[in-house]
Amino acid sequence: MKRMAALCLALVLTLTAAACGKKEEEQPQEVTGEQYSVAALKGPTAMGLVKLMHDAEQEDASFVNDYTFTLAASADEVAPLLIKGELDMACVPANLAATLYQKTEGEIVTLGINTLGVLYIVENGNAVRSMADLSGKTIVASGKGSTPEYALNYLLEQNGVKPMDDVIVDWKSEHSECVSALATGAATIAMLPQPFVTVAQSKLPDLRVALDLTEEWDALDNGSALLTGVVVARREVVESNPAAVDAFLSDYAASVEWVNANTADAAALIGDYGIVEAAVAEKALPYCNIVCITGTEMKDKLCGYLQVLCDADSASVGGAMPGDDFYYGV
Repeated sequence: MKRMAALCLALVLTLTAAACGKKEEEQPQEVTGEQYSVAALKGPTAMGLVKLMHDAEQEDASFVNDYTFTLAASADEVAPLLIKGELDMACVPANLAATLYQKTEGEIVTLGINTLGVLYIVENGNAVRSMADLSGKTIVASGKGSTPEYALNYLLEQNGVKPMDDVIVDWKSEHSECVSALATGAATIAMLPQPFVTVAQSKLPDLRVALDLTEEWDALDNGSALLTGVVVARREVVESNPAAVDAFLSDYAASVEWVNANTADAAALIGDYGIVEAAVAEKALPYCNIVCITGTEMKDKLCGYLQVLCDADSASVGGAMPGDDFYYGV
């Protein structure tokens, strides 16, 4: 009996030691933080960052990484800095990310989607209730030869409307011209992005959102999505410390969640940073489709969207579809 008891005790001690050893092995290693310079464009693609931007400026900030942020008026300001290595990460239009990937021979990686579609069909009237209702109509829009045109044509085609034959699109050079055309009565239907929709409605109280093009795309149920912006990083940055990049994405996701849950406070920060006027931001935020989508879901949605653009004009994505190494975490 004593021998049996001793054997049982030895077995218990062995199992306990093994369990403790396993727990020690499972302890996550401490992440070494990095100093990241991040840029974003003034508009919806920067809105989800504002909480992170604000908190990173505080003396008691407790992030793993140190962040500095730059806000730019256009992608033309950001792209050269990213290519030269003066920026680590940037929030840019989805198709520009693919173009930079090709231009740098694969040195740009997409970390996540930060903004879904922000395009809407607005109308002074009640004639448009579906994409099919656009047949025989005239639409004012801005963005000919770029992603808004390709997205509109794709949705029209998928709904049985021939873009060149069934619909007249009066292309303007700027969104503000579309708003002016609506205001003067020269047009009754327009394709506009947020926050210009909100701006237009402030001037034209009877202007109605007829179609949300993001919802129209989702209704096709093909796994892709209408996108506006993504967050990218230089491959050197990603490969040097993936854990720090993951920490950034976690911080970004928390910022997006806060922005979507605290519209008024988020709008105030957006105004403070000069991204969009606070009053406009508060009304527009619920319709800006700000997200932080990563991994396989990011790849599926982004790849499908880029394929639509590539089919319309391969130059819009840099000449060819990006490879699998363009998508982080998959």
